[in-house]
Amino acid sequence: MPLMSLGLFAFSIKTAPFETLKRSTQYRWASKDRVGRAPAYQSVGPGEDSLTIEGTLAPELTGGPKNLDKLREMMASGKVWILTAGTGEVMGKWFITQIEETKSHMLVNSAARKIAFTLSLKFYPDDDDALLGKLMDSKT
Repeated sequence: MPLMSLGLFAFSIKTAPFETLKRSTQYRWASKDRVGRAPAYQSVGPGEDSLTIEGTLAPELTGGPKNLDKLREMMASGKVWILTAGTGEVMGKWFITQIEETKSHMLVNSAARKIAFTLSLKFYPDDDDALLGKLMDSKT
């Protein structure tokens, strides 16, 4: 059972297991200066919604660098992907903005035994499905 999926890319022990999922949701407020008084504020609507997923790969036990490469392909496609939680909750359309990786515990051939990764995503609120990625392009 996957922890989560982005398109058909399933975050699981065999691909890219993650330990933390951090969500940041903003709401926008505009300010208007007033003479002799504190600024007035008005709600102007939703702001950005972002997710940060952090995990660790151990290529001998879990997924390896090829899984991060697949996520990089998805990011470079300029497409948005349906994000689904392991509970079955559809979380909407998201796009990948950044992938960071740190390799450590190197073997003699410079292969990493441990790869820490951070995946940054942003919510795509538009109803236009023109940017929706093709599911088969996200399959691991």
